[in-house]
Amino acid sequence: MSRESQKRRVARCRAKVEEQPASPAAHYNLGLAYTASGRVKLAEEAYRKALELDSTMVEAWVNLGGVRLLRWDFQGCLEANQEATRLDDRLALAHYNMGQAYLYLNDPDNVLACNKRVLELERDNRAAHYYAAVASLALGKRGAAERHLARAIELGHQPPQDFLKAMEKARRTAARGGASLVEISGTESPDAKEKED
Repeated sequence: MSRESQKRRVARCRAKVEEQPASPAAHYNLGLAYTASGRVKLAEEAYRKALELDSTMVEAWVNLGGVRLLRWDFQGCLEANQEATRLDDRLALAHYNMGQAYLYLNDPDNVLACNKRVLELERDNRAAHYYAAVASLALGKRGAAERHLARAIELGHQPPQDFLKAMEKARRTAARGGASLVEISGTESPDAKEKED
């Protein structure tokens, strides 16, 4: 049995929509076919039509958010995935998509919160560990960043060199400024308190 080409899949899904124009599933499947073929604008239209017919179709909300993320519509991604999580808060992909949108919106607090939720649902999600490390480092939580990065790598994630360099720079900075000094009398200096986490 040969695998269906993307062109045939789109044609088959379009024909199904023509046969059953009131079927949210038909529009959703057409959205999937368009997404797989890289036609994200058409995919967005198909998911929106599916949701017009059935606003409780959680998968369509998640995928709508996903294609909006691909189109760099970060606010639209957030709105769609927030609706998905309102309907079902156990969808790791919806939380992950929101974390990605917040990453591009430069909101490390929410990047961290979203990826922590992903890790509550899928504790071995290597990408969520990596982005939790990115957000933690941005928030000055070097210890948490190192723990998440180590786990991401252990799970097989290969972080970009730029991030590894940023982690190393943070380690060097902490080593220079974070050293505890003890006077001969044995009392700690005021700056000896640990500043992480």
